[in-house]
Amino acid sequence: MKWLIIIIAVLLLIGGYAYFATANGPIAPEGRLALVKLANPDMYPGHLHSKLLAQQARDMGSKTALVVHFGGSSNYRSYMEGDVFIIELAFIDTQGTGATGPPNYLDSLKIALFGAPDGRYKYKGDGLNFNSYDEAMNHVYKLAQEHGQQGPIPMVWHGTARSGTPIIAQGCGLPLYFDILRRQYGIIPAYVYTLVGMTSPYLKDPYANFELAHSTELQNYYKQGIINFQ
Repeated sequence: MKWLIIIIAVLLLIGGYAYFATANGPIAPEGRLALVKLANPDMYPGHLHSKLLAQQARDMGSKTALVVHFGGSSNYRSYMEGDVFIIELAFIDTQGTGATGPPNYLDSLKIALFGAPDGRYKYKGDGLNFNSYDEAMNHVYKLAQEHGQQGPIPMVWHGTARSGTPIIAQGCGLPLYFDILRRQYGIIPAYVYTLVGMTSPYLKDPYANFELAHSTELQNYYKQGIINFQ
């Protein structure tokens, strides 16, 4: 019983520290957006996941939202979803892994433990390539300001898993989500809000049950181009 109380107290302290560390920051970590791709391109006006993110932003009183990806062939252009401006940003891995190859869970674990190695990743948004984190985030903040953002920008990782069970595979964008939190708030808040964020689709995504029940089918449709609407 004594050890249980100590463990609970430590968890409360860690959670409290993470909350206060992010309370007045420019980014509000909101976790994973979705589980499986329902249509391709990943995000565009009218896409179910896009409308879901826009509604989450409205519920927070935010005029913008940031969704992060692991870079593939998309230009990751920002766009309006109703009255909410959706900002897209992606990691581009100079070693060639990521969205276009099979998931490398060991590599993702190394990033989670030690952070993204300096110089390995570039960033992409609105068809532009950025060589540094600061360049990429300055672009994000500039877009948010231009669209009337007041207060922190809600941030999610896209989360759609191209293969494997989406309960385990955390899908597109997790490394960039973690890296932004680590750089902005430190390692402890990054771990806390990443772990907590893994539960977000089960609480916020109305399509979660459908995505889970048909995950293999949807993943095969994506690979075969059946749900490709580009």
